[in-house]
Amino acid sequence: MGKYNGPLCRLCRAEGTKHFLKGKRCLTDKCSLERRKYPPGLKGARVRFKKSNYKYQLREKQKVKRFYGLGEKQFRNLFYKSAKQKGITGENLLKFLELRLDNVIYRMNFAASRTSARQIINHGHIQVNGKKVTISSYILKVEDEISFKEKSINN
Repeated sequence: MGKYNGPLCRLCRAEGTKHFLKGKRCLTDKCSLERRKYPPGLKGARVRFKKSNYKYQLREKQKVKRFYGLGEKQFRNLFYKSAKQKGITGENLLKFLELRLDNVIYRMNFAASRTSARQIINHGHIQVNGKKVTISSYILKVEDEISFKEKSINN
């Protein structure tokens, strides 16, 4: 498949929560979840079924995938990697997701959203321990030092 290229606000409305996929727009009145509180499709006139345990687990997994902007295969590989480690698998998975370079750039407020953080990384503006890193899924370690390139500081 590939990356999701459709409307991002539709994903927030489908889940019923804000994922901040559009960055600062989600904080304003222009957020589609603020304007339309119903899910997308057929003007929100959807038949509500009883939520099964499987449906609840699937929605939560999709929510985390969309929140961090991962594909299914990349998410599955991270899950297997976290399952091999000692400890609770869910906590290990969240640790891996939070240690990704694009998420750290977003959390440090260098970018408005995770997608814009990915773009900053892909354009080669970020250095980790003095070396240029263009991989947004780079897993950081505790002592890593993140900095901008000299030419990129003005931007």
